[in-house]
Amino acid sequence: MFVYVLNHHEEPLMPCSPRNARILLKEKKAKVVKKTPFTIQLLFGCSGYKQPISLGVDAGTKHVGVSATTEKQVLLEGEAQLRTDIQELLATRLQFRRTRRSRTTRYRKPRFLNRTRKVGWLAPSVQNKVDAHIKLVNLIHSILPLTSLTVEVAQFDTQLLKNPSIQGEEYQQGDHMGFWNTREYIFYRDGHTCQWCKGKKKAKILNVHHIESRKTGGDSPDNLLTLCESCHTELHQKGLEHIFKRKSKTLRDASQMTVMRWFIYNGLKKNYPDAQFTYGYKTKYTRISHGLAKKHGVDARCISGHPLAVPTDPKYLWKFVRKNNRQLHKATIPKGGKRKNNKAPRLVKGFQLFDKVRYGGQSCFIFGRRSSGYFDLRLLDGTKIHASASYKKLKKLEYATTLLSEGR
Repeated sequence: MFVYVLNHHEEPLMPCSPRNARILLKEKKAKVVKKTPFTIQLLFGCSGYKQPISLGVDAGTKHVGVSATTEKQVLLEGEAQLRTDIQELLATRLQFRRTRRSRTTRYRKPRFLNRTRKVGWLAPSVQNKVDAHIKLVNLIHSILPLTSLTVEVAQFDTQLLKNPSIQGEEYQQGDHMGFWNTREYIFYRDGHTCQWCKGKKKAKILNVHHIESRKTGGDSPDNLLTLCESCHTELHQKGLEHIFKRKSKTLRDASQMTVMRWFIYNGLKKNYPDAQFTYGYKTKYTRISHGLAKKHGVDARCISGHPLAVPTDPKYLWKFVRKNNRQLHKATIPKGGKRKNNKAPRLVKGFQLFDKVRYGGQSCFIFGRRSSGYFDLRLLDGTKIHASASYKKLKKLEYATTLLSEGR
C-alpha cells in the first residue's frame, strides 16, 4: 500500500509508505487532502526525489483499466466503470418533449434552421465516455509525477464481425440493399408472417416489434421482429416482451470504440504532449507471453511497458455517476393516469445520494434514500451492505462527486 504525496505547491511527489505518512501527520508536517486514494500534502518546502513512472490506459466503452508503474513496482492500479445510462435518459427526455408538443397549445411560427453541429461533434453518450477517460487520467496525474503515458486504441470492423467471409464489394451491399426502408426489409426477412402465431390468427395488418426497448436497443434489424397487430397488442398488454431475444449481440460498443479511440488519444495529447498509443494485439501478446490474467488493470499494466512490475494492494475501483436530476415528473405513469412529481429533496437528514459514509465499521455509498431518514447502502460493484440503514448510524466520510472511488 502507498500513500500519495503532494508538495507545498500541490505538485505530486513519489508516494511513501503508510508509516512515513503517519509520522508526518503526527508531527504536523503534512495534512490529509484526499482519503481515496489516500493523499497527503506537505506543509514544508521539498523538491522531492522522482523516478520514471509510466501510465497505461486500457480504453473501453464500459470499463477503463489504468496502471501506473515503475520498472519494478505498481504504484496505482484499478479500473473505472463508465456511465451507460445516458442514451436511455436522453430518450426519456425526448419522449417528454414529444408529449408536450403534441398537446393543444398556441401555434408558434417555425424558426430559421440554426441546428448546425460543430466540427468534431459526438453523440452525448459517446462524448461523456471520452471526457471520462481524460478526467481519470487527470486524476492520476494530480497525485503521481507521471513521465510517460500510453493509451490503447482499438478499431473494429463491424461488418466483418457479422460476416467473417465478407470481402471486396460486399462491404457496399448491406442487408437493406434493394429495399425501400427497414420496415420493408424486416417483413421480407420474416416472410410477411407473424413470428408468434405464425399466421394462425389471420390478421391482415402487420407491425414491426422492438425486441429490446427502442431507447436502448435502437432500430437495428437484429432488434426488430414481425408481429401481427393482434399479437403485438397482446404482447404489450400482458407484459411478455421478454419472450423474444435478439438474434445477435449488439455491436454498439464496437462501433463506439471505433469512434472514440482518436478523440481519447487527441484529447490526452493536448494535455500531455508525450502521450503515445498502442494496439490491442500488442497488449494481448504481452499478457499471454508473461502468463498474466485477463483483467482491465493487468492489460493496463502491460500497456505501461512493465508487465512484471510487482502489484500492490489495494486495487482501486472508480465509478462515474450523474451529478443532478432536473426531471420534473417521473417517467412511469401510475394508476389513475397522473404523473408523480420528481422533486425529492437533495439532502435528507444531512445526507445526499452517492455520499461516502461509514456504517458498522465499513465504508460504503448511499444509492437510495427515504424521507424518513433510512438509506440504501452499497459498494461500487453493487454489493448490498444494508437496504434500510438509519441516518443515526451513519458517519459521512466524503461528499458526493461525479467520480466515486474505493479501494478493494
